[in-house]
Amino acid sequence: MKNKLIVIAGPTAIGKTTKAIQLAQWLDSEIISADSRQFYKELKIGVATPSIKELEAVKHHFVGHLSIAEYYNVSRYEQDVLRLLETYFKEHQYGILVGGSGLYIDAVCKGIDELPDPDNNLRERLKDTYNKKGLEHLKNQLQELDPEYYKIVDLNNPNRILRALEVCIATGKTYTSLRQNEAKPREFEIIKIGLDRPREELFNIIEQRVDRMIEMGLVDEVQSLQHYKNLNALNTVGYKEIFNYLDGIWTLDLTIEKIKTHTRRYAKRQLTWFKKDQDITWFHPDEMDKIIKHINLESSK
Repeated sequence: MKNKLIVIAGPTAIGKTTKAIQLAQWLDSEIISADSRQFYKELKIGVATPSIKELEAVKHHFVGHLSIAEYYNVSRYEQDVLRLLETYFKEHQYGILVGGSGLYIDAVCKGIDELPDPDNNLRERLKDTYNKKGLEHLKNQLQELDPEYYKIVDLNNPNRILRALEVCIATGKTYTSLRQNEAKPREFEIIKIGLDRPREELFNIIEQRVDRMIEMGLVDEVQSLQHYKNLNALNTVGYKEIFNYLDGIWTLDLTIEKIKTHTRRYAKRQLTWFKKDQDITWFHPDEMDKIIKHINLESSK
């Protein structure tokens, strides 16, 4: 039988880590993280890094393996994961890829599209526009040039928006159209599982988790990183809002509400991305028996 890579995808706070660990123990496999926010060892509470107990329960890869000051991108991630799997599958039948970063999951499953090389002059002009007119101006420009990508991109990530605009302007085509090349062949089979809950249920969990993060010391974690707040790794939900609190722009109560609101919006964007993938079979996180049955069925084909 061919080796199988089980993908566990879904929005933030849906319960992916718990399900992945249960499946890994059942399949005697290891976990590969596809959550780009968990790559950085300095980020723990705000990105819901698996606990020490969870990390001990099953071996995890690509969790806390980078420093926030290190440059890393999705292309390097694709290469690193494929290199790992080449060795890993010599001793294991199954591997589990889990996360909420759709771009990183697609990189492993389909490969990175061949996009135009960066145009340094155009990039500098766009950066100048960003510095003078702000992110909102670039977001409006992207919405006009590529409304489809605008719906799924992380709108708080200026690097993603800059790159998309750069491609749109340089080629005269939408970034979306240039990202739809055929999937690259893989030496393993892929079984994709999506986790979802009713919106009210998910949003309640998000709010409870944000409150728990605050109780666990998220403010102190962010304060310890204040010197690095301009790094792209820290331009993420939960950290950028608390930087505003530490700078005296928002009260703590308003900051917490902003984190909850932005996390809900982030979850919606994640679901928009994943729902477009027809290869994903969806389950409620509590439907473990159905998930196992599905994996057994797909594995026997």
